[in-house]
Amino acid sequence: MAHRKQLTRLKAPYLKRILLDPARVEDWEKYPWNLPLFRGHDFELEFTTPITIIVGENGTGKSTLLEAIGALAGYDEAGGGKGYRPVDHSSAIDKSGAALANTFRGHWLPKVTAGWFFRAESFYSVARYLDQAALEDPFRPPPPDFLSWSHGEGFIRFFEERCRRQGIYILDEPESALSPSRQIELLKMLRRMDQSGTAQVIMATHSPLLMACPGARLFRISRFGLDPTDFSDTDHFRMMRDFCTDPQAFMEEALREDDA
Repeated sequence: MAHRKQLTRLKAPYLKRILLDPARVEDWEKYPWNLPLFRGHDFELEFTTPITIIVGENGTGKSTLLEAIGALAGYDEAGGGKGYRPVDHSSAIDKSGAALANTFRGHWLPKVTAGWFFRAESFYSVARYLDQAALEDPFRPPPPDFLSWSHGEGFIRFFEERCRRQGIYILDEPESALSPSRQIELLKMLRRMDQSGTAQVIMATHSPLLMACPGARLFRISRFGLDPTDFSDTDHFRMMRDFCTDPQAFMEEALREDDA
C-alpha cells in the first residue's frame, strides 16, 4: 500500500453492518424488495473481516446489493471514485440499487467512504472519464491511458493504481476480463490490501479462484436468502471440481438434452 495520510488509525472493516428498514419500503412486491434476499423483511449483513465476498447465480441480486452499498458510501451507480459521474443516467430505467440504498441503514466505525466502486460493465466509461479529466487539467500528471492496454492488463493496471489508499473498495465481478493468471495477480493484491489493515473490500464474483481468497468471509445468495458459506460448498467450486475430475463425463452430462 502507498504511504499516504490515513483517515483513521482504526482497522478495516469500516462498514460494520447494513440492514433493511422495513418502514422505508413502500412495496414489497416490487423489485428489488421482492428478491429472496429480503424474504422475511429482516435483511441484515454484518462485515467482520476486511474482505467480504458474495456469490450466487445471475439474477439473485448481487450487483443490485453492491450498487446499494456503493450508494450508501456516496458512489455513483455506474462506479468510479467519489464525485465521479462518468455515465449520463438521465434516461436510465433501472435505478434499483439507488432505490434499495434508500431503504438501507448502514453502521460505520468510523465512516471511511474514500475508495472506489469498480463495475466491469462500466470500466471503459470510467477509464475514458479519467483520461479526459487528466487531459483537461494542466496541473494533473499525464492521463493513465488504461485503454491502450489489453482489456485484462487495463483492469490490473487500474486496480494497482486505484486500490492503494485507505478506504472501502466495492468490486462487482472484477474477473470478467481476467485470465486465471491475472486473477492470481488480483488475489495477491487483495492479500496486500487485507494485510495492510487499511482497506475494506466487498466483492461479488463468479470466479472460484477469487472465492478462495484467504481470510475472506464468503456469503451465498440463493432462493433461501443470504447465508455464510464455505468455498468448497459453492456450486461454482463443485462444478469446476467435477469438470477437472473427468472433463469428458462432465461435458456429456452437462450437454445432454432434456427428454422431450
